[in-house]
Amino acid sequence: MAAEVVFVGAGPGDPELITLKGQKALERAERVIYAGSLVNPALLDHCRPGIPLHDSSALTLEEVVEIMVSGAKKGEYVVRLHTGDPSLYGAIQEQMDRLSQEKIPFSVIPGVSSVFAAAAALEREFTLPAVSQTLILTRLAGRTPVPEKENLAALARHGASMAIFLSVQEIGQVVESLRSGYPASTPAAVVYKASWPDQKILRGTLADIEEQVQREGVRKTAQILVGDFLTSPYSRSKLYDPGFSHGYRQGKAE
Repeated sequence: MAAEVVFVGAGPGDPELITLKGQKALERAERVIYAGSLVNPALLDHCRPGIPLHDSSALTLEEVVEIMVSGAKKGEYVVRLHTGDPSLYGAIQEQMDRLSQEKIPFSVIPGVSSVFAAAAALEREFTLPAVSQTLILTRLAGRTPVPEKENLAALARHGASMAIFLSVQEIGQVVESLRSGYPASTPAAVVYKASWPDQKILRGTLADIEEQVQREGVRKTAQILVGDFLTSPYSRSKLYDPGFSHGYRQGKAE
């Protein structure tokens, strides 16, 4: 088997939400490094018995890279299993750059992000005609800084649909920042552990979502969703409007 490191998106939690390609990579793997604090351990059942499994939750970048490099240099097919989609807050760029420096071949298999699992749980569409055609994915500044031009208050002024990662532990600060751009009546929701068996959904507005989060004790592993897409009336899609013509259908005049 050719030596390679493959970054795999594990999906949001439900083990059935990993892609088929990601599952096949786990079945083929000769070594797996997984984000133990977030990845559903049931996904490791796809691995062959006896292969080395490394929980990266207590490891440094250097230690993770050393495991990947040493495995690949032995000719192994190494899987680096990240939660959700690895391109979003996955810290994979620094890993890929180290692998490039070591001349280790690698590839990426995308996954289902928790932001989309949260929308599915709420049964809502982010991009509703005449409501919002833009979705902002962001986070509150913490130990990882956020560029000033991307602070929540500045982004809120767009009035677009917004999904906020890694920030529910500072829900008060999140709401305060958002209120500079959205009215207090703006719909808001928090989805805790989207797609997991203990998933929890909180619905409200910017006026009361902080109180709900504090009452329920949600402190991590949650998506904050904000915008009129959560409740507002919307226009019918042109794509399926009988009077709308496109490359596959001629519209019918009323």
